[in-house]
Amino acid sequence: MSERVSDRQAMIAGMAPEIVEGHFVYAVSSDDRLAAHAFAVIREAEGTTLILPEPLAAAEGLETEGPFVCITLSVQSALEGVGLTAAVSTALADAGIPANMVAGYHHDHVFVPAAEADRALSVLNATAAAAT
Repeated sequence: MSERVSDRQAMIAGMAPEIVEGHFVYAVSSDDRLAAHAFAVIREAEGTTLILPEPLAAAEGLETEGPFVCITLSVQSALEGVGLTAAVSTALADAGIPANMVAGYHHDHVFVPAAEADRALSVLNATAAAAT
């Protein structure tokens, strides 16, 4: 396993954003069968949110929000690292691009509207370059 990065500048400079293939949607469902195929599962008091591949949600006839593209920040940021989420969300907000952040153990993931994916990737690459 690569060493986790916790220094703010190093996390931002090393984020190396990559677009994950496919489109994703947000849906609410308590179906454990669907949860097994979800990119992420978020359990809230109002219901369980699933981030699903768009074709699966469509096949199930779920009401969804999206489509979104997932951009994975390839840096292995420490979970206690400070500033990466703020830098990413601020850069995208300043460009007028909505962003939904999901943190995993190994990487952070940004879900942006599919129509904004290329522009979001460009903004994130520029943000990383400015941090070096």
